Amino acid sequence: MKFAFCSFSSGSSGNCYLVKTGETAILIDAGISASRILSGLSRTGTNQEDVKALFVTHEHSDHISGLDAIASKLPGMQVYTSAGTWGNLRARVGGDRRERVESGIETTIGDIEVIPFSLSHDAAEPLGYCLRCNGKQISIVTDTGVVTDEILSAIADSDILVLESNHDVEMLMNGRYPPMLKQRILGMHGHLSNTAAGEAVLDIMALDRKPRCIFLAHLSRDNNSPQLAEQTVSAILAEMDYWSGRDLYLKPLLRDRLSPLYEV
Repeated sequence: MKFAFCSFSSGSSGNCYLVKTGETAILIDAGISASRILSGLSRTGTNQEDVKALFVTHEHSDHISGLDAIASKLPGMQVYTSAGTWGNLRARVGGDRRERVESGIETTIGDIEVIPFSLSHDAAEPLGYCLRCNGKQISIVTDTGVVTDEILSAIADSDILVLESNHDVEMLMNGRYPPMLKQRILGMHGHLSNTAAGEAVLDIMALDRKPRCIFLAHLSRDNNSPQLAEQTVSAILAEMDYWSGRDLYLKPLLRDRLSPLYEV
């Protein structure tokens, strides 16, 4: 059975991912327009009626701006997120379509198991997600200031890992953002830098050296570039003799372009 991942958009201006099997499709976040999400479903050969669930990571606008619109377009889709996120979410999704999830508590959607885990971000009870099917795992980790032991344990067995690589520290510090915003991004409840992402990948590979796909996600428009993110992480891995194309597959995700559909 195919177990597949596609990024519809990934970046500080909007995020939405698809995870699917032959019979079940799940969206992670809806931070882009409903028309872009529907186009992504069509281009990946995903029937709208197969979309059973949308899991929200947290309430920031680049993750939920299209939530109400896509919920109205996909009436068979339930919306799942933490109690804290629901309490801070200005969404009009009907109560009968709202589902609460908790860190560490598994939810089964069709033939996909979804296990949330806590992130370290300045939002109300933010979550990352592991999705499992037939012994394979796809994990989504964006919007976290640090990779905690809990996160590392949750994602160590990933066959596909979507990992935040938000900014280059030098670009951020020399850029136009006000000092308070720079400190927020750099803080424990902010965002992972390219260097932090590379170090997290090293930790994962030290736990389990199996080949895997790692996608660098949630890149800043102003303080990063796809080339710089990939180069920085690749250089950190090379220092420990890990090479993209030999030990793993490493690729940045783009904000304005649908990724290929990757299968595991």
